[in-house]
Amino acid sequence: MSIPTLSILPGNPNFLDLPWDQSVAHWEGGRVVELPTGVHRHEIAFVSYDEGLYAIKELPRHLAHHEYDSLRTLRNHVRPVAPPVGVVERGWVPADQEWSSAIITKFVPFTFTYRELISGGGFGPRRDQLLDAFAGLLVELHLAGCFWGDCSLSNVLYRYDAGAVEALMIDAETVELREELSAGQRYDDLQIMETNVAGGMADIAVSQGEDIDEADLSLGSDIIQRYEALWKELMVDPVVGADERYLIRARIHRLNDLGFEVGEVSLLPDKSGGDRVQMKVHVGGRNYHSARLRRLTRLDAAENQARQILSDLHYHRAREPFKSAPTRDLSAMMWRVQVFEPLLDRIQVDVPQREPIQAYTDFLHHRFVMSSGQGRDVPSAEAYIHWAEERFPGYSPDDYGSIQ
Repeated sequence: MSIPTLSILPGNPNFLDLPWDQSVAHWEGGRVVELPTGVHRHEIAFVSYDEGLYAIKELPRHLAHHEYDSLRTLRNHVRPVAPPVGVVERGWVPADQEWSSAIITKFVPFTFTYRELISGGGFGPRRDQLLDAFAGLLVELHLAGCFWGDCSLSNVLYRYDAGAVEALMIDAETVELREELSAGQRYDDLQIMETNVAGGMADIAVSQGEDIDEADLSLGSDIIQRYEALWKELMVDPVVGADERYLIRARIHRLNDLGFEVGEVSLLPDKSGGDRVQMKVHVGGRNYHSARLRRLTRLDAAENQARQILSDLHYHRAREPFKSAPTRDLSAMMWRVQVFEPLLDRIQVDVPQREPIQAYTDFLHHRFVMSSGQGRDVPSAEAYIHWAEERFPGYSPDDYGSIQ
């Protein structure tokens, strides 16, 4: 058996037990797992190890290295990107052949393709959530200087994020990374996306035996509208008077509410003179709440999930014994050990088929609805019994409109 050259990040298998002398198109049995892949130009296989599930995509050598390097760079700036694991070179195969190399990524659990989200010929009550997720992902990538070049429904995976949907980039072979994108480059990327999305929706209509006129061909243009509204809000540079300094903090709070980290804040003398200043904010990735939760508790969650879980942490901090803790960090860890982990363990036993963090936020939502309906704080133990009696309901898409 021929042995390839593998470059693998720490914490992952060495993958040497896989049949690299064959294309992944011919792999079967053993570690190979059958999963839906959507529409892709290249051969893909999924393999299972104790460390998790991995996707292996074959590419010509230069594309494999380009995608691997692009994903590694993007992961430093943008959280919802497929985690790169390694790159493989079959040295005995000419570099320009499709199976000469492969990129390995970690499969994100509990994600699904857009085809699994579709209800009939469209996205049903989840349509607004998908549009916001897609637009938010594009904004994050463009802020990071990423020109995608081939954004489509098939190049994104989705997962539930509390009452929202999160979009994750899984294909970066056409990516171009720059210090900053011009307005023209962003426009070009959006036009490519709009064309690709319309084509994807037309293909779905045809495959379901529907008239193409019934396809949701406006999906891409709707994504652009939401993208532009979000981009405009992020890029505004307000002018603040001497007696309006509170607006600086309000601006930062608003960006944080949208989920974006705020880096450097520049206050520049306004061109009109006087004591007015123009505020310019460097906006980072859309991971404000998830990063804050990780700092406080070392828990990993998607952005909207983290927002809900932080609310639960604050709820318990106002109560004994948590409010008597000498530091905020200690109270956060007390909450994790005494509240979060026991409840999460219980959820994993009772609802094993559901992503645990998502199920936790489903419970928090159920407790909130009960408390609001009864006009009192319903204890978690009482709320959990009722949640179980109701067969563990999750978020209803009818409860939520646009995320923005």
